[in-house]
Amino acid sequence: MKDKGLHTDSVVEKKLTSEKNPNQYNGEALDSQIAEGNNDGSKKLYVESYGCAMNFSDSEVVASIMSENGYTTTRDVEEADVVLINTCSIREKAESTVRNRLTNFKKRKQRQPELVVGILGCMAERLKKNLLEEEKLVDLVAGPDAYRDLPGLIEEVESGQKAVNVLLSRDETYADISPIRLDKNGVSGFVSITRGCDNMCSFCVVPFTRGRERSRDPQTIFNECNDLFNKGYREVTLLGQNVDSYRWNMTSKGEIKDDSQPTTNFAQLMEMVAAISPDMRIRFSTSHPKDMTDEVLKVIAKHENICNYIHLPVQSGNTNVLKRMNRGYTREWYLERIDAIRRIIPNCSISTDLISGFCDETEEEHQDTLSMMRAVKWDFAYMYKYSERPKTLAERRFDDNVPEKIKGTRLTEIINIQQENSLAINQKQLGKIQKVLVEGVSKRSQEHMAGRNDHNTTVIFPKGDFDKCDYVMVEIKTCTAATLQGEVVDVLEPTK
Repeated sequence: MKDKGLHTDSVVEKKLTSEKNPNQYNGEALDSQIAEGNNDGSKKLYVESYGCAMNFSDSEVVASIMSENGYTTTRDVEEADVVLINTCSIREKAESTVRNRLTNFKKRKQRQPELVVGILGCMAERLKKNLLEEEKLVDLVAGPDAYRDLPGLIEEVESGQKAVNVLLSRDETYADISPIRLDKNGVSGFVSITRGCDNMCSFCVVPFTRGRERSRDPQTIFNECNDLFNKGYREVTLLGQNVDSYRWNMTSKGEIKDDSQPTTNFAQLMEMVAAISPDMRIRFSTSHPKDMTDEVLKVIAKHENICNYIHLPVQSGNTNVLKRMNRGYTREWYLERIDAIRRIIPNCSISTDLISGFCDETEEEHQDTLSMMRAVKWDFAYMYKYSERPKTLAERRFDDNVPEKIKGTRLTEIINIQQENSLAINQKQLGKIQKVLVEGVSKRSQEHMAGRNDHNTTVIFPKGDFDKCDYVMVEIKTCTAATLQGEVVDVLEPTK
């Protein structure tokens, strides 16, 4: 019988980049963000976000909803009346981080009993009973589809009750809400195009915490992107658990729902957004190998402002492992998609996700992953040891039976190959001149600026007579496996 006991966290992430990159979040990356708004409400709201880019985008929706109900967001937690933690449930490490944070707030409530502490997002849906009743760490719990109910939930708490709404919806997209932008860099913005996920990957908890997949009205997406550009932003990332399955007014089988309304697929949506301005860069995350079409690739190739960068998670290079993961494609299918990308977009950067030590993985199956790495040569990768998550298909069907030591050894081999590949790819850029969107001062040196090129690689260069949101041409002089460094040779004028 399968052991249902406690499992320690076994996920290790290695991200080959040295500058924070707001578009390199994915479903398993961990980071945090603190909200700050600018309207004159009488109550103070403090928001922290952990996990994927979708959580950060959701926090901006939450800030907007709360702003409409008289709250001002703040960076100073000590002045907050309400603290909301937007959580990730992908990894045990992420949950442990949030639990520690909530324990700190629980201690604070001893001297400030009127403080309202709530938990949002994926972890909220999964652990509502534990957090509210058993551990008494929070006052309210709101799932990803319940953010409109937050003002009412807070009122319930203020009346002395515990408040919960974790109902999942088949309709909610928050399409009518204009998010308050919490990332103050003013360069890049996230725009959600879908919510939920219909892919039942056996290792993933997202379908159980975010519900069924639904797409957002394309006109509201266009309007939000256009508004970002008018506010000075020069890059948007279209977000979804699987952007390639975006469809408006269509069923999953391609049938039209309403003959009186137009249909829109992901390729058509990107064309709409790309038309806003040639100075607005378009990125997207995340693609799924089984759903990426040649039509999408041709749209990327057609538009200069749609970045030649695709994040295409493979997870494993072995077909049998992919079948156990319920990924819906084979090794051969994935390699065919790689060939299509390089045929249609010859200068395209490709990144991926890799998991070592999934259930029953043999040494031969692991070697297939290594051979795929040598064949594809991804520009960079997110790499992890497998960590079993509660309520997933893998937890019910398989044993997490690859020893931790072997998982670690295999992960090290994966990381070493990726380091070699990333360095070799970056070395090929030496002497080339690349267009870079300036994002701000480098975190490692106040005398340097940082930005990203079309391929989503961080580029470092000395300060000059330019500002963030400018496009500059940089001649690449040196590199590491993670970054490029160079000298600015030209500052581009905005397109008329």
